[in-house]
Amino acid sequence: MRAVPRVGSVVSDHVPEEPAAKPRRGGLGRVLGPLAIAGAVALKVAGSLKFLGIFVAVGGYALIWGWRFGVGFVLLILVHELGHYVEARRQGLNPQMPVFIPFFGAYVALRNQPFDPWRNALVSIAGPVAGGVGALACLVYGNAVDSDLLLALAYSGFLLNLFNLIPIGFLDGGHILRSWRILRAGGGRVSPAEARRLGGLVGAYSVAVAVGLALGMVISHIPQTRL
Repeated sequence: MRAVPRVGSVVSDHVPEEPAAKPRRGGLGRVLGPLAIAGAVALKVAGSLKFLGIFVAVGGYALIWGWRFGVGFVLLILVHELGHYVEARRQGLNPQMPVFIPFFGAYVALRNQPFDPWRNALVSIAGPVAGGVGALACLVYGNAVDSDLLLALAYSGFLLNLFNLIPIGFLDGGHILRSWRILRAGGGRVSPAEARRLGGLVGAYSVAVAVGLALGMVISHIPQTRL
């Protein structure tokens, strides 16, 4: 039985076409797509975590000594690490940006670099030198404005950089000692005579920096009753 169209309706014998089916992703595409997105996010987060360490360090030190000292202390550590970074770039090396480890300090990584005792010594000494200059700036300005906070930061900066010159393996002093021993034995990328001369310079330079940092501690020290 045929259906009779109602008044006012439009009857057409055109049958609408079904929309073309979208091509389905293969099983491999379904897996690799989300993995690619997750990988990009992970790389971004990893880079952020390296930079996040500086804020965690500030927060940790602020809980102990207050936020002003925490910020100043972390900035002094950053100056120390930038000394390593700038000298490494000056030497034609490829250093990574400083990475902070709360309550342990920070480090600048040199990846896939051939070991050169003279370059290694210069890069290692550059950190305490830059850190000492930063502490000296706190000392000079602290005396000018009569700020116990800046004097305390200066003392802490001198102490921190002098501590880093202790000849223990993972500290700057340990790296300097290793380079000095190789150079004094006539090793390295230069002639034995030149290596021994450079070894003498490394030793004299390290002692001079240590004496300067110790002197800075003496000058910037203030009795606890004044804090």
